[in-house]
Amino acid sequence: MNKKIIAGVVVIALVAVAAVAWLYSRNNDDENRLTLHGNVDIRQVSLAFEESGRIAALMAEEGDKVEAGQVVATLDTRALKIQEKQAQARLDAEKQTVREQQSGARPEEIAQAKAQLASAVAQQTKAREDLSRIQRIALNTSGKGISRQEMDTARNNLSIAQASVKERQASLDLMVKGVRKEQREATVAQVKALEADLELLQYRLSQAALRAPVNAVIRARLQEAGDMTSAQKAVYTLALSEPKWVRVWGNESDLGRIKSGMNADIVTDSFPDKPVTGRIGYISSVAEFTPKSVQTEELRTNLVYEVRIVVKDPDNVLRMGQPATVTINTPSADSGK
Repeated sequence: MNKKIIAGVVVIALVAVAAVAWLYSRNNDDENRLTLHGNVDIRQVSLAFEESGRIAALMAEEGDKVEAGQVVATLDTRALKIQEKQAQARLDAEKQTVREQQSGARPEEIAQAKAQLASAVAQQTKAREDLSRIQRIALNTSGKGISRQEMDTARNNLSIAQASVKERQASLDLMVKGVRKEQREATVAQVKALEADLELLQYRLSQAALRAPVNAVIRARLQEAGDMTSAQKAVYTLALSEPKWVRVWGNESDLGRIKSGMNADIVTDSFPDKPVTGRIGYISSVAEFTPKSVQTEELRTNLVYEVRIVVKDPDNVLRMGQPATVTINTPSADSGK
C-alpha cells in the first residue's frame, strides 16, 4: 500500500514539474513573440482611356489576370484616322513647297520669263517710236495734224509699256535669285508644325488601345462596349499582384521590440495552418487611433502606430481587406542585456 502511495506521489510530482516547465516555456515564447492584428492591403489602379470616345471592345472580364502591356479595351478610331489622313496630306503639300523653294525655278521657267521680258521691251520700243512719230507730225503741222487725244494715247501706251518692262524684269530677277531666306525658313517651320500635328494624332490613335500598366487582376469592369467614356471615367479597376502587405497596428510599448526588416508570419481565418511569410517594411512615426475595423486586446481608443508587413504570396491566398493575424519573433529581454 505504501508503495502505491509513493508511486502516486512521484507521478503527481512529475506532472507538476512538467506543467511548470510547460508554463515557463509558454511564457518565454509569449515574451519572444509579438502578435498584431490588421487587414490585407493591395494597391489598385483605376484604368481609364486618355481620350474621350465610344468604347469599341472590351477584352477582359472580372477576375482575369492581365500582363503589363496587354490590350484590355479599344476605342472607335474612325474619326481620328480621317484626321490623320488630312494631316498627312497637308504635310506632303508643304514638303513639296520646301522642295520647290530649294530647287529654284526650272530652266524652262526662266526661259519663259526672259521671253516675256523681251516681248515687253519690244512693246516699249514700239510705243516710243509711235510717240516720236506723232510728235514729229504735230511739229510739222503746227499741231494741226494730230489731235490732243492721239498724243495722250501715245504717251499712255509708252508709260504702260515701260511699266510692263519693269514688271517682267523684276519677275525674272526674283526667279533667278529664288525665294528669300526668311520665306524658306518660314516654310520649313510650317513643315515642322504639321509634323507635330501628325505626331499628336498618331499618339492619340495609339492611346485608343487601353493597356494594362502592370501585371494585375481585373477587380471590376465598370463600363461596356458602346459606352461613351472619357479620361475621368475608369473602365477597369485592377488589383496589383505585387506588392501586397498587411497593415497592422502596434502599441507604443511594442515599438522597442520591432524594426524594419524583421521576419513575420501571417495567418488568416481561411488558412490558419498555412502561414504566409513576410517582413516589416514600414513603421509609422506618427500615432493614431486604432481603426474601427481592427480588433485588439487593448481598448480601441488607445493610440497605436501603423506597421506594414510586406508579404510574399506566390499562391495568391490573400485577398484585399481580409483580416489577418501577424506574428513577429522578437528578441528576448535577456538577449538585449
